[in-house]
Amino acid sequence: MPGPVGVVTLPRMERRILVINPNRDAACTAGIAAAVRPYDLPGRARFDTVGVAEGPAAIASWQDWYQAVPPLVALAEREPAEAYVVACVSDPGIEAVREATGRPVIGCFRAAVLGALARADRFGVIAFVEASKERQRRVLLSMGAEHGLAASEALNLGMAQLLDPEIPRAALLAAGRRLVEAGAGAVVLGCTGMAGHHAFLQEALDVPVIEPCAAGAVQALLAVA
Repeated sequence: MPGPVGVVTLPRMERRILVINPNRDAACTAGIAAAVRPYDLPGRARFDTVGVAEGPAAIASWQDWYQAVPPLVALAEREPAEAYVVACVSDPGIEAVREATGRPVIGCFRAAVLGALARADRFGVIAFVEASKERQRRVLLSMGAEHGLAASEALNLGMAQLLDPEIPRAALLAAGRRLVEAGAGAVVLGCTGMAGHHAFLQEALDVPVIEPCAAGAVQALLAVA
């Protein structure tokens, strides 16, 4: 049906949200893309997922964290978008990308923690490696959310093992159960490489399991709405 006479209806612009994996692992980037794909809103918002070719193989140490930031910022400057999601659960370079682009920049760990706190007073984190715990603790301190952390359990597996559809599942399940025993009312997956195991772990545990790529996607949609 035509609109009222004299009223011009402008086409709705599809907003681009760029999801950046700050490491160079192509399989990890593919898993992140699969995790955010359900949140596409055709004609309104779309998620494009890219990796950083110059980034580290994985972000397992502080050196990896700092190495990831300059190429992450450079990629964001080259790739215009309405919002950016940094798809690493150590949230590297969030402030630097915001400064460089002036756009909303979502850190997956921050988004996942907010999702967990919406479901429970205390949450647990399944960390990538032992060194991830300190980086994530500093994010929690910056959010004023450290009080909500019941416990953190590190898998200490390589990225290739983590991305395998079966190899890490026993370790993930054991870690998740220990977190629940420690008082966690929700569990945060502490690496975007765990995205493919979300459904498995959610079915196996009796508490909500928060997948950080999905949490980041939802927050990005709110940022561009």
